Amino acid sequence: MGIPLLQKLFVGSYVIRQRLTGQKRYPLVLMLEPLFRCNLACAGCGKIDYPDKILHQNMSVADALDAVDECGAPVVSIAGGEPLLHKQLPEIVRGIVARKKFVYLCTNALLMDKKLSQYEPSTFFTWSVHLDGDKEMHDHSVCQPGTYDRAVTAIKHAKERGFRVNINCTLFNTAQADRVAAFFDTVTELGVDGITVSPGYAYERAPDQQHFLNRGKTKQLFRDVFKRGASKAKWSFSQSSLFLDFLAGNQSYHCTPWGNPTRTIFGWQKPCYLLGEGYTRTFDELMNQTDWDAYGTGNYEKCADCMVHSGYEASAVNDAIAHPLKALAVSLKGPRTDGAMSPEISLDHQRPAQYVFSKHVEKKLDEIRQSEEKTRAA
Repeated sequence: MGIPLLQKLFVGSYVIRQRLTGQKRYPLVLMLEPLFRCNLACAGCGKIDYPDKILHQNMSVADALDAVDECGAPVVSIAGGEPLLHKQLPEIVRGIVARKKFVYLCTNALLMDKKLSQYEPSTFFTWSVHLDGDKEMHDHSVCQPGTYDRAVTAIKHAKERGFRVNINCTLFNTAQADRVAAFFDTVTELGVDGITVSPGYAYERAPDQQHFLNRGKTKQLFRDVFKRGASKAKWSFSQSSLFLDFLAGNQSYHCTPWGNPTRTIFGWQKPCYLLGEGYTRTFDELMNQTDWDAYGTGNYEKCADCMVHSGYEASAVNDAIAHPLKALAVSLKGPRTDGAMSPEISLDHQRPAQYVFSKHVEKKLDEIRQSEEKTRAA
């Protein structure tokens, strides 16, 4: 089962409570980034292009747990950077689990074997290992040979110790449906508990801008992949059935970026995990002071091709709660892989992209300089 029954019950009851109280916007998954530093330099990553002084900043345990409490989302995805480089991460994870939040610790697994003993198996804790396809696909994606083999070894050892383990797979326009399907077969045989899959997002600062999927190619790729899995034992996805159906072009959703709010060392990131166009000091400010209608496919040029789970999973979950029979039918039958696709969102009135990355970087560097000066003065 890709998503544990207990998690389904917790999340389902949480969403129903929000709807019953009339909440229009509420978080589903907190994206917690306690650092940006990484031990890989993937060509498609837009998260590590910061000055060294920022890359060496770590979120404190108190700030991390305060963000969990402030946000209130039932699920916390710890990302980065490479989170296992944070020396206090085990303490952060224990604090989140103690709050009965479901933790997905995203990692490239290079340090996972070494760090396994610092964590305890729990229904509330899942290793989310980054694997972008088979050995050749993944090692090419992360620009370092040998990473696939090390990740697979770490997965095996984690499963032997009783941990839940998912794989987190990002697909680019070089992906071939046959190879992706074979890869899903391989990780299923490996015994992973679930698969999280998403098309790559074109981070504006990623070194490689040539291999991101547009929406049309995304839909066809996922149809081709799901079609190859139809006659086999069902792959176990840690995502809603309607989100997978959306990837296959059968659902028309607008993104709900507030469903996956992001907390980094800068603060609460506006508007979402994928776009850093400003930061707020508090979660309340993020929710109430962000012009949400200015973002999303059809509204903003940077969002034109996005179909990533951090923007659309919450949309699919809301649809599943509103239309449970539709969600059940897709869950039983799987995504439709032929026939007409749902209408695409028009881009005729989207506003042009703005580039504001340097402003918050300069602000943070100034804060660091002031802090260093106070330390020297003391």
